[in-house]
Amino acid sequence: ASMSSEGWKLADLPIPEEGAPTCFSTFSCGGGSTMGYKLAGYRMLGNVEIDPTINAMYKKNHHPQHNYEMDLRDFNRMEDLPKELYDLDILDGSPPCSTFSMAGSREQAWNVQKQFREGQAYQTLDDLFFVFIDTVRKLRPKVAVAENVKGLIAGNAKGYVNQIVKEFRDIGYAVQIFLLNAADYKVPQARERVFVIANRMGYPKLKIPAPSEPITFGQVCSEEGGEAPTEMIGRLRQYVL
Repeated sequence: ASMSSEGWKLADLPIPEEGAPTCFSTFSCGGGSTMGYKLAGYRMLGNVEIDPTINAMYKKNHHPQHNYEMDLRDFNRMEDLPKELYDLDILDGSPPCSTFSMAGSREQAWNVQKQFREGQAYQTLDDLFFVFIDTVRKLRPKVAVAENVKGLIAGNAKGYVNQIVKEFRDIGYAVQIFLLNAADYKVPQARERVFVIANRMGYPKLKIPAPSEPITFGQVCSEEGGEAPTEMIGRLRQYVL
């Protein structure tokens, strides 16, 4: 199938070959990172997502073999998980990170239970990275990749990073932390994100160079304009990309 942007659909992604590396996504949201892993040739085994509406979108887009609509804490307590989830090449996760955002008085929001606007149960958001590490401890993937906001490595939040690194090391994982800007990777958006990459395989340290010149919004914007926001939201609610 053609991989051109015109008329391209998720269904056009090639089916991974037998023996392709495996990945499982936590805090999967609608499946942005899942699409990236699929494009890279990974076999996505499934996901964990707490929000029913977003999880329905994920299922519509990605047809996961193993789908868990629940709090990751509840997933971590399960004792009857499929065997293949314990032999992952990559465990992926983007723990909700609004309390580490650089906007507002963020420290005042730490250790406070919050409820997402979609209506899930209340959660203390700033400990979810450690819940993800509990999942790593349980499933023992070869590699764990977690994405978060730039604020995680700024100011008083550095104490959290030190604890994250310590907990990974305590369970036998070497850790690297990268601050990457989407604009350096062919995305027309200046968006900095922290990536925590841990492995228990003794792999050499990663080097992640910026592979491209930034693409400006002016190079990709449409002169005709797009859909009105309300129309776009309506399409998303139908789980159509």
